[in-house]
Amino acid sequence: MEIENFIRNFAEQFDEMITAETEFHELEDYSSLVALSIIAMIDEVYGVTIGANEMKSSVTVHDLFNRVVAKLNDEK
Repeated sequence: MEIENFIRNFAEQFDEMITAETEFHELEDYSSLVALSIIAMIDEVYGVTIGANEMKSSVTVHDLFNRVVAKLNDEK
């Protein structure tokens, strides 16, 4: 899994430029509905379940990416 693809999938939820270091909770368009959309995208695209607490404790897109990668590695 590459972070560039993850960022592209993540960015589809926003009208703003997203990078790995974007603190997504600070984005103007971020809301609980967007968080649910991101959780659903991660489940659909990567087959990984991310909980609300994991979303809250992830500061940057890269933090969230690392959680997804760790869960994928745990499944192996």
